[in-house]
Amino acid sequence: MSERVARRTFLGLSAGLFAASLAVSVVWCRAMAATSEPPCGWTAMMGWAPMPGQSVQALAASFLGMWTVMMVAMMLPSLLPVLWRYRLRISRSGTGQAGLLAALVGLGYFLAWSTLGLIVLPLTLALGAVATRLPMPGRDIPVVLGAVVVAAGALQFTPWKVRHLSHCRAVSARDCVPSAHTVDALGAGLHLGRHCIASCAGAAAIVVATGAMDLAVMAVVTSAITLERWVPNGARTVQCLGAFAIATGGWLMASGM
Repeated sequence: MSERVARRTFLGLSAGLFAASLAVSVVWCRAMAATSEPPCGWTAMMGWAPMPGQSVQALAASFLGMWTVMMVAMMLPSLLPVLWRYRLRISRSGTGQAGLLAALVGLGYFLAWSTLGLIVLPLTLALGAVATRLPMPGRDIPVVLGAVVVAAGALQFTPWKVRHLSHCRAVSARDCVPSAHTVDALGAGLHLGRHCIASCAGAAAIVVATGAMDLAVMAVVTSAITLERWVPNGARTVQCLGAFAIATGGWLMASGM
């Protein structure tokens, strides 16, 4: 397969996966908004709660399924450049099975994000429980959410962010070693996913604080993460996004006071 054909196939399959995950996320969030009280959205900070008669296992499976699909929709655009470079290097090395190995890298990457869902679920349940006990939720929730957004913005200026983002923007030397072993490809994806989770800690906190099912927040966070990974001057973009988050969080806090 020529490089041009491989690129078209790669982009086509990626676009199809993104479209499918986005469609499922939209349908699922709208279904929750139509059946939940209070409605899905940041003003409710509803989290997730078991339905009458629903077991903990069923709740966890439902949440992890939705969380994984949502992460594919949010993180795939920023992952594509790195994933393509990985595929290209394997293909040019003559190792073979470049498409399969690149797919396994992507699988490992999203397995890491799925594992994060095991931590996010109890957090969203706790947020939902706290939100129902707030004496003045109309005022308290914007203040809490604003504080989370300010903290996420401040994280953008830390060495932690810079270090982990550098791993997300380019495949590291370890991950670029061409290998025909599927376990190595899966491990490379897990390794990359771990760095990207650390890099996106602030963004993930915002998603969790909004109940993990707000489409507008998903769009903003996805755009911010993609900008960090795609633009040439990543450091300046990270700081600009941090300043914007701090200003937005401050406005939210002021609006609830």
